[in-house]
Amino acid sequence: MDDKLTKNMEDYLEAILILESKHEVARSTDISEMLNVKKPSVTSALKYLAEKGYVNYNRYKGITLTKEGLEYAKQIYHRHKRIKEFLIKILNVEEKEAEENACRIEHVIDEDIFHKLSCFLDFILESDTKCVNIDKFKSKCDEN
Repeated sequence: MDDKLTKNMEDYLEAILILESKHEVARSTDISEMLNVKKPSVTSALKYLAEKGYVNYNRYKGITLTKEGLEYAKQIYHRHKRIKEFLIKILNVEEKEAEENACRIEHVIDEDIFHKLSCFLDFILESDTKCVNIDKFKSKCDEN
């Protein structure tokens, strides 16, 4: 991700990735509904992302990610899923709240810190529950 996009542009790529996985192409209307934005905003964003080489945009054929766009979107989506998993499984955050916070965090977390958080998540989930008592940790957090 040499050419860092804004949070909003990353959200568009992530939405297109999700929609493409369900329908082979994304449509402006679906993106508009998914991101809760007006269609003119979607059109403007898609033109920008097409200029940057992240999407193939044709008003009448739907939207697809380019190779670069797919790589970028997968990275953002991976961060989103891992952060959400951490919030739910480790910090015992409710799903809706975890979703909302993961969506914000995924855009600003440093790559090194994300890597360490992801390694920590794997370590805890793969650890012997006798050595690492995650339930005790969760209840301790709930006390405060």
